Amino acid sequence: MKSGLLVSALFRLRNLGILLVALGVAFFTEGTIPAIQPIVYPVALGVYIISVIQSLSSKKFHEEFNQKQKIKHIQDLNYKCLKLAAQAKKHTNATYSQKLNKVIEDKDAIVDSFFRGEKSFLKEKIVEQTLNLVISYIRLLTNFCIRSRELSNVDVSEVVERINKNMRKLNFVHDQNAAEDLKKVIEMDEKIVNRLKEEKAEIERIGTKLDYMESTVNMFKHQIMSSIETEEMLETLETAVNEATALDNVLEERRRSRVNA
Repeated sequence: MKSGLLVSALFRLRNLGILLVALGVAFFTEGTIPAIQPIVYPVALGVYIISVIQSLSSKKFHEEFNQKQKIKHIQDLNYKCLKLAAQAKKHTNATYSQKLNKVIEDKDAIVDSFFRGEKSFLKEKIVEQTLNLVISYIRLLTNFCIRSRELSNVDVSEVVERINKNMRKLNFVHDQNAAEDLKKVIEMDEKIVNRLKEEKAEIERIGTKLDYMESTVNMFKHQIMSSIETEEMLETLETAVNEATALDNVLEERRRSRVNA
């Protein structure tokens, strides 16, 4: 931040203009008054440095710099949304691709309203958190679609049939060791079935969460465009972002576990 502030002061148009004028004066003075030739350029540089120091101590300059940083941050978040959306479309089906497009349209309207409307600290924070929510939505949607497709290709009927078959077989096994081995096989298959049921139930809950996030972005679009910003909106967004991030972390961790297994 401090290095960025210094660089901004060094390349501020006002300061560069002063530097050019000082160098021009030094150039002409050098030819007309040879006695001061050794110091004209150091003096010109000194004038420029004083101008830079004045900028660094100027409240107006700090406000302008901070405002530029906030705008850059919003632009970076917006670019991140677009980049993630392009990646997500590789994994979405027609239904979720349409949902994603709608969220991106709402996001575009929010960003456009931010740059064209009056700015305030609260509005900036709400727009920033809305973009964070869109980023969390896209990440969650991507992992959701990937896992949904994987689960849809899993047929548990074969495992269930094997469980039933082994349960029947267990009634006729008299050797204790063989019975224990069979019970272990049954338990392993039951764990597979239960885990898949739990994952499918969780996927359904995440699908509902995605719907909620879509509605939230759309609602805030209308409120931001109508210049209705409240602290409650900010709290709602922060909660939604945290919840979505937690769900996405669970899906991502499970995906990594399956890859490394």
